[in-house]
Amino acid sequence: MATTEKMLRFVAVPQQMPAKRKAADRRKDFDEIYSAYSRAKAEEQASRCSQCGVPFCQVHCPLQNNIPDWLKLTAEGRLEEAYEVSQATNTFPEICGRICPQDRLCEGNCVIEKGFESVTIGSVEKHITDTAWAEGWVKPPKPPRERDESVGIVGAGPGGLAAAEALRRLGYQVTVYDRYDRVGGLLVYGIPNFKLDKDVVRRRAELLADGGVVFKLGFEVGRDGSLAALRARHDALLIATGVYKARDIRAPGVGLANVVPALDYLTASNRKGLGDEVAAIADGSLDAKGKNVVVVGGGDTAMDCVRTAVRQGARSVRCLYRRDKRNMPGSQREVFHAEEEGVEFVWLSAPEAFVGRGGKARKSGPEPVKSVRALRMRLGIADASGRQTPEAIEGSGFDIPADLVIKALGFDPEDVPTLFDAPELAVTRWGTIKIDWRTMMTSLDGVFAAGDIVRGASLVVWAIRDGRDAAQSIHRHIQAKTAAPLAAAAE
Repeated sequence: MATTEKMLRFVAVPQQMPAKRKAADRRKDFDEIYSAYSRAKAEEQASRCSQCGVPFCQVHCPLQNNIPDWLKLTAEGRLEEAYEVSQATNTFPEICGRICPQDRLCEGNCVIEKGFESVTIGSVEKHITDTAWAEGWVKPPKPPRERDESVGIVGAGPGGLAAAEALRRLGYQVTVYDRYDRVGGLLVYGIPNFKLDKDVVRRRAELLADGGVVFKLGFEVGRDGSLAALRARHDALLIATGVYKARDIRAPGVGLANVVPALDYLTASNRKGLGDEVAAIADGSLDAKGKNVVVVGGGDTAMDCVRTAVRQGARSVRCLYRRDKRNMPGSQREVFHAEEEGVEFVWLSAPEAFVGRGGKARKSGPEPVKSVRALRMRLGIADASGRQTPEAIEGSGFDIPADLVIKALGFDPEDVPTLFDAPELAVTRWGTIKIDWRTMMTSLDGVFAAGDIVRGASLVVWAIRDGRDAAQSIHRHIQAKTAAPLAAAAE
């Protein structure tokens, strides 16, 4: 009976997130905005879980995390056991606890009655794993026995790292190739520090290296080695490169100076935060300080951009989005944080053209942007996806001052067959790598693919899921190849 009393306390205990820094303070730096739960507070908030028979939080988690189980263990003070349950399904629980859009996934599907607010699943998940790191419970992958077979992984982002960890636990010799100079991909260069401190990613990378995963950084397939060469070197290969080609805007003036892709802008800011010398920050071309900034887009990347611009000291920051707030694809929690920090949202508006300063073009290139000419929009009838289609309102044009325009319209895959010098690698009509979804194998035998390069730009948690699934498919493939000669010999 005592155990039962630990749970279902949502009727008596109100929802309480960890303490959040004041907007005026967090505008000045790139530190994470939430503090940590105390152990007592984490136990209290975990005890609000109703332990429902059909846990929709788990159903709507891409990793199918055993959320009610580790909430119960946390509420009972059994934190090490809670960590073991959490990490059994999630390679990076401390990362997902920080950056997953819980309001759209687990917490958004919590069945606690309206008015009582959901369980703070993400914050408890973060607390569990941060405590595990502090207590030394997090260990490098240690296989029961080493295997001779090797697996190459192209891409050191969340999907590739999840696969590397799972394959190492199975005993495979794993080498991860990445064109960047640090491990983490999007986690390091695409997500700002105020959402994910880079030390959190670094310690995971070091743990994998301690467990025997080999990283070859600054390695670009097609430049430093062909896909064929990697296939010859390894028993299986996984492509987990992500998607990085920015979608562009078809509008006059899009080629003006200081109209830049979101990832270029975020990468420059993150590199500066990591201590790198960044020419585009030094010369001001990717620095928002003192500028009127306009971000075009409504997803999580757009929210990262507007909040980064605030911290860089922009004069004004506006987000231009063609639908209304209710229809934004990004996390509503991120929108709320941005509004707190002084970002102005210009709803139901879309760029019609980018206007330059006029006069002579700069010697180094086109003239800089001066303003964004936008049109008011209205939401028309729903399209095939069920979303209302934005329609321009004739004669509704207006100008927004802009010294820096950031395009955050999403990402498409690069031409992988050409980049990898592998024309035989099949792709879909969207340019993503074509796979057999039952096995995750591509058109090339022994070559698998996972994450955004397969499903298109998506969430980190889906990349982790795909990486873990791909590791199991690779294991089955190698086991089948190994067993075939033995079976033939036995005959």
